[in-house]
Amino acid sequence: MKKRITLLFLTILLIFPFSIGGANSNEKSNRSTEEAKLDPNAVGEVASKDEVVYGTLSASGTLKEIYVVNMLDVTSAGSIIDFGNYTTVRNLTNLSTIDQKDDEVKLQAMPGWFYYQGNLVEQQLPWDVEINYSLDGKEISSDDLAGKVGRLHLTIKTSKNKSVDPLFYENYTLQVALTLDTNLISNLETPDATVANVGKQRQLTYTVMPDSDGVITLLADVVNFEMEGIDIFAIPLSMAIDNPEVDEMTKEMRTLSDAIEELNTGVFDLKTGVSELNNGVQTLNNGSSEYKTGMSDISNASFEIIEASKTIERALSELHEVLSGSQEKMDLSDLAQLPGGLTQIADGLDEVANGLLILKDNFSTAYSDLHNAMEAIPAPTVTEEEIQQLYASGANHKTIDALLEVYVSAQTAKGTYDKIKEAFLAVETALEGTSSSIHFMSNQLTAISGEISGSFENMEGYNALNELEEGVGLLASNYGQFHLGLISYTNGIAELAEGYKEIDSGFSKIANGTSELDTGVAELYDGTKELADATSDLPAKIQEEIDAMMAEFDKSDFEPVSFVSPKNTNVQSVQFILKTEAIEREEVKTTVVKEEEKQGFWQRLKKLFS
Repeated sequence: MKKRITLLFLTILLIFPFSIGGANSNEKSNRSTEEAKLDPNAVGEVASKDEVVYGTLSASGTLKEIYVVNMLDVTSAGSIIDFGNYTTVRNLTNLSTIDQKDDEVKLQAMPGWFYYQGNLVEQQLPWDVEINYSLDGKEISSDDLAGKVGRLHLTIKTSKNKSVDPLFYENYTLQVALTLDTNLISNLETPDATVANVGKQRQLTYTVMPDSDGVITLLADVVNFEMEGIDIFAIPLSMAIDNPEVDEMTKEMRTLSDAIEELNTGVFDLKTGVSELNNGVQTLNNGSSEYKTGMSDISNASFEIIEASKTIERALSELHEVLSGSQEKMDLSDLAQLPGGLTQIADGLDEVANGLLILKDNFSTAYSDLHNAMEAIPAPTVTEEEIQQLYASGANHKTIDALLEVYVSAQTAKGTYDKIKEAFLAVETALEGTSSSIHFMSNQLTAISGEISGSFENMEGYNALNELEEGVGLLASNYGQFHLGLISYTNGIAELAEGYKEIDSGFSKIANGTSELDTGVAELYDGTKELADATSDLPAKIQEEIDAMMAEFDKSDFEPVSFVSPKNTNVQSVQFILKTEAIEREEVKTTVVKEEEKQGFWQRLKKLFS
């Protein structure tokens, strides 16, 4: 918008100065002759009036001289009356005289544009202008600044003149223009300027909006400093400002809003999936803890099992010895208790085996849930370059950070799972194998118990006793192998229980990680939902803000009034063109003394009569 205002100022400068000086001496003479023939009683008519206020300011901003060029669009020839408290008036159109009495200006005009100048003395401008200078950090007057060297700090302040009608201050835009010689300045710093280079000149333009005070600053290194006068122009910001083309921007904002909504939907799906993953992992972790506890219990009970087996082995050996000895000394009362003891051990082993099968089934279900959840996490495909592009897109950095944290946590959990997946598979196989082995040992004990019981029931006389002795001997011999297998089994159980502690610890870490992941994704969803809610009507909000800003600077309903007198009507426009005095170095004049040539007689005679 500032560029448009700049162009408008330049257009005004091109139009008015040439229009004012457009009438040559012949035209003035001709129009004066025609106006002299007018009926003095005829009343002329003026369609509109324009005023251009010219002011000369000191280099510090104090008003020194002010005059107004009045432009009357005469539509009917005759006497015209205009108003203004002028000290003097001057006809700029022709050679006819202009009568002035108090604030009334009377003139004779033909149809067309009539220009006249009115000089003012006591009139003030609608703005106070203050210009300050400092060199190398010390204040310096404009009179002492010319020709100096150092770091210049120039400040121009414009503010409301409270003693003048505020209409101009509230509705007029100021443009301040400086022209600097690049041979005299360097290291220029001026934040709010529009800079243009014209040859060796650098033009700086600043804009002060209506109803606003202006503070303009400039920093530069100067040598032999000089500066042309500062130009200050003021025109009404009365044109209706066209709304900028924002369709493309609002379209992009809508795309962004839709993308954020899709992101929010995706995060919701992620939240649901992570929640299911966390539930499955927690279930698996609980099952793993139970399995570890059961294995520890079995391992701890292994000593008692081995001791009981040793007792059975000794009892069988002793029984075999007794049966091999004298029958008179034989006491078979304790032997009847042996089948019952073997049956109890077999039943206990069956319970252990069945418990391991139940644990295997639970473990298999939990592991399947974990496996499906982990496989649902996509493999890492996001590159560092894509992450940086996401940051540069303008999206909320906190949301991006949360997404990346979730992404890293998910990939970490997936990586940990991939590393210990084989151990999970081995656990299921080990449980099933261990259960089968225990069932086998239980069946063997049950068979032994049955054989012993059968032997007692079928024992008849000496021959039967011999058969019993042979059977017990064979049983005692085979039981030794069974006992060795039982020892190997209990050792394996102990190793499995010890090794599973590390697996269970891994489960605990994964469970903690998925729990944190679940919490983090829930918080992320809250953030993306809030962001989606806030941006859902983003295009409409942007349009509202633009409309509000345009309305603030839209002065299309402004009606100009005369600067010189409220009695003037049909005022079409009033502009201000102000200029400060230049800061110039004094030129040193050198006088060249010429030797007087000797003149002859004829030269002196000629000079005498010339």
